[in-house]
Amino acid sequence: MAGLVHSIAVAGFDDWRAAARGLIVRRVPPESVQWSAPGGGGDLFGAVAGPAPVPGTAAQPASPAIPRAAVGVAAASVSAASLGSAASVAPAMPAASAMRIPRELMALLQGAACYRAEDRWAFLYKILWRWQQGQREVMSMADEDGNRLHGMVRAVRREEHDMHAYLRFRERPAGEGAPRFVAWFEPAHDVLPQVAQHFAARMGRATWLIATPEATVLWDGAALHATGPLARGPADIEDAGEALWLTYYRSIFNPARLNPDVMHSHVRSRFWKHMPEAALVPEMVSQAAAGARRVGQASAVGRRSGTTIPIAPEKAQPERQQPHTLDECRRCELWQHATQAVPGEGARKARIMLVGEQPGDQEDLQGHPFVGPAGALLDRALAQAGVDRATVYVTNAVKHFKWEPRGKRRLHKTPAQKEILACHYWLEGELEQVAPQVVVALGSTALKAILEDSHAALKDYMEQPVQHAGRWVVATYHPAYVLRVPGADEKSRALAAMVAALRKAREIIDAQQRTGR
Repeated sequence: MAGLVHSIAVAGFDDWRAAARGLIVRRVPPESVQWSAPGGGGDLFGAVAGPAPVPGTAAQPASPAIPRAAVGVAAASVSAASLGSAASVAPAMPAASAMRIPRELMALLQGAACYRAEDRWAFLYKILWRWQQGQREVMSMADEDGNRLHGMVRAVRREEHDMHAYLRFRERPAGEGAPRFVAWFEPAHDVLPQVAQHFAARMGRATWLIATPEATVLWDGAALHATGPLARGPADIEDAGEALWLTYYRSIFNPARLNPDVMHSHVRSRFWKHMPEAALVPEMVSQAAAGARRVGQASAVGRRSGTTIPIAPEKAQPERQQPHTLDECRRCELWQHATQAVPGEGARKARIMLVGEQPGDQEDLQGHPFVGPAGALLDRALAQAGVDRATVYVTNAVKHFKWEPRGKRRLHKTPAQKEILACHYWLEGELEQVAPQVVVALGSTALKAILEDSHAALKDYMEQPVQHAGRWVVATYHPAYVLRVPGADEKSRALAAMVAALRKAREIIDAQQRTGR
């Protein structure tokens, strides 16, 4: 088949799977396949009269939870048989017929199939091809393709969550027929089928339609139907229920507690334009700035006659610019109980940056990172890995010591996610200034701060380095963990893992120097 290019058009995951199984059986490599997908358009109610059933749902009764398989996104364990009979496409080959696709890989492929990218079908076939060739590392986040695959799935899951949260239905006037409720949304990925099942399970027999520029789903009270892509949304529908919601939203708005930055950080800007309450926000913010904040606060105080409301002096002051030095930092509450902020130290243009969790007791007293028992262990590990501490930059994800009293001692307390986020302002500055090529995350807190992912688990990143924001990230244990883990054997294994990670960071730098990068 050398030189032969297969052009294949697919409309969804089921089409791709059917085509991919035939290509795998015939041993067609990824570079010999060109994948394409169709498109379309329409208006809001033009296709409602004659909907086409979403595959697998037309014959189903109403149910609190329609199976995900109904819309082609089910996770399942498949073998060569479930990929399709080799004989139906070409004579069976032993290698292809023996191939088994694990449940986890199939779930990843089906999730990533919803990610909008021009090369998604080609990329998914490349993943399947590599697995068939015995390259099991393709499922690992340490692998370049595996990392992209997991990232696509995470993005799709986030989009599903956002669509659940920010989609707004409008109720059509009585007498206009089905559907009763209509919503318009512009998802970044193809998550409409999954989201449709979510609402079908929660809205009973009330009919509704969710319209998007790419596809539309109608719920007739018993089954889901696909009506095709639409060209416009339901902005012209007068909804009395929405008017009631806006009245309620105005009533619960408290100008005395207004924080526009938090409002925008919680809801990404692309969702605001389709949320009816968003139209009220500019006016209410303007009124708060013009005096409603003060009046609202005075009213609340007046209703609590005889009650003293304590407030810290700095909170009574007007909002100021971001702090210029760590000593000025009041972005979270940790500064109140710490001796001092502890900045990072080391070579100003270090190729390797080490990021720990937070200062310990000795670091808090001395004002330098990693100078206590954990620092001594880190020096030992660096020496064993052949890394000179003077050539690296050492810092922490959180700059103030968080502790709780235990007799006369101050015991370490793990920082909360809000404190990690508050201190990321300083970590970002250090990353930009030092510009390291490799960042070593010492512990779970550091890893979450570096990847800006509160769900990142240390065990998932211990095996291989990963690239993030243009630099390599190597994850390992925090020296304090090595000190407190019980048992000599466990301590030895944890220390060996830390040394191996530091050595890997050095090897990455050495390799980049040899290649002139």
